[in-house]
Amino acid sequence: MKTTRLIIVAVGGQGNLLASKVLGEAALISDIPVRMSEIHGMAQRGGVVESSMVFGDAESTIISNGDADVLLGFEPSETLRALNKCSLKTVVITNLSPLPPFTVATGQGVYPDIDQLKDLIRKKTKQLIAVNAVDLAKMAGNTMAVNMVLLGALIQTGILPLSAHNVKEAIKTRTRKDFVKTNLKAFDFGFGAVENMR
Repeated sequence: MKTTRLIIVAVGGQGNLLASKVLGEAALISDIPVRMSEIHGMAQRGGVVESSMVFGDAESTIISNGDADVLLGFEPSETLRALNKCSLKTVVITNLSPLPPFTVATGQGVYPDIDQLKDLIRKKTKQLIAVNAVDLAKMAGNTMAVNMVLLGALIQTGILPLSAHNVKEAIKTRTRKDFVKTNLKAFDFGFGAVENMR
């Protein structure tokens, strides 16, 4: 089976780890080998959280620089920061809604210009899919459903060997019951947003 390497980057509290668990569960449902590892920065304080997932036949979860097939970014500047994992064969899917770090809030740093950020990503990768996931999550009924919007966008690309049906089944089993309906709606919004870009 072809190996597909996915990097997910987010700021603590955005639901990166839940998204990874949903994808892992969907892979199990689909009988697809998957390996995953996570790096927790200062997640509780808005630090970076990174997940690496390898689908298919592979012996390691390590994704070296330039080896990612797809980068899923929950926060634009974190997507930019993870660009070293990408190459001209990588598809990048990113949320466009910034969550400026503490240094920007205190005036010690400057947040990158979103248009320049998009241009830079486009120059260094195969394709950029940029989604305002916060707006779509709000439409679904919960701003915290950004992770599910981005999962929908990711699955619509067809890069991962997972069907929308199996990911939705994983959402039903991996997310809290009172959020399932909203999460499924958010997934559909993300899925539809990318479909409309084609």
